[in-house]
Amino acid sequence: MRATQTAASTIAIRRLYNQAIAGAARRTPADVVTWLGAVQAQEYGPATWGIALRMKAGTALDEIERAIDAGRILRTHVLRPTWHFVPRDDLQWMLALTAPRVRARMAPYNRRLEIDARTVVRASAVFERALGDGAYLTRAELAQHLARSGLQASGQRLAHIMLFGELDGVICSGPRRGKQFTYALLALRAPRSRELTRDEALGTLASRFLRSHGPATASDFVWWSGLLTGDARRSFEIARARPETVDGLTYWSVQQSARDAARDHAVHLLPVYDEYVVAYRDRRAVPHGPASVRRMAGRPLAFQHPLIINGQVAGVWRPGATGGRLDVAPFAPLRSRDREALHEAAARYAVSVGSPLTVTIR
Repeated sequence: MRATQTAASTIAIRRLYNQAIAGAARRTPADVVTWLGAVQAQEYGPATWGIALRMKAGTALDEIERAIDAGRILRTHVLRPTWHFVPRDDLQWMLALTAPRVRARMAPYNRRLEIDARTVVRASAVFERALGDGAYLTRAELAQHLARSGLQASGQRLAHIMLFGELDGVICSGPRRGKQFTYALLALRAPRSRELTRDEALGTLASRFLRSHGPATASDFVWWSGLLTGDARRSFEIARARPETVDGLTYWSVQQSARDAARDHAVHLLPVYDEYVVAYRDRRAVPHGPASVRRMAGRPLAFQHPLIINGQVAGVWRPGATGGRLDVAPFAPLRSRDREALHEAAARYAVSVGSPLTVTIR
């Protein structure tokens, strides 16, 4: 295969379009999650904004909440040991592919927390009894059921027991009860989930990652999926991924972006842990800010909402602590064009959260 040379700066712009941050918007919340394959979601509120910003302007976060409550999107542990939004109909085959790797990574914690196979089996039986009539219970309520069955669990031990119930395909997210998260039986929440062979699953996961996150390196996919390097190579072969060399680094794609050479001059207010920044092991195309400002306001940059200008991390932002305000801290003074685009992005965010905001640039 003949490698091609492109400017490294276009990788970021192509990702903006492929991730649906720029360009065509996705129609429904489930469309966004299906397009991306999975969406990291340990910070629930910001993750719902990450879905909304990939839909038409003015999409309210309430629409995302309704899709989650209805079970069209499930929030569970499926790739790395963290929360992800996953399409309902894809969860079973994704678990079959990725859960063994997550279990292996959790083994050291199991020993420390005294969680063995017998404990997991007993807990799963409790979950099935407690949720078997279609109930939606919180983690605290399920902990009470465990205690009545002789399994004492709280804190990290309880969280890890719940995680293994998810990995085993017993439980997944239910609708929220106010601000509380609930669990449900996966068999009832996703009764028509697809089943794929291992090769079909490898190819499908790689295709979805590369069409939405590409151009990306093989190590990016290994990081995002949690799979082994050998599985990544096999999945790229099945997906018929195409390589290109940029500044000595091999990137892979499954389709050519419609706006390869375009410049995206919009400003984007992305949430913390957004797929645009968190899904990549290699950060040469989109560095996470200059080294001199890796920490702002006492927090590591990776744990703050990134401000994106021209495809690059150009600062951080956050809703004001007292409400009604959006605080922005750019790494460098903003040009007038960028200031105008920032106010447009802030107005879109304000519509989604349903609250007017005043922008403060620090």
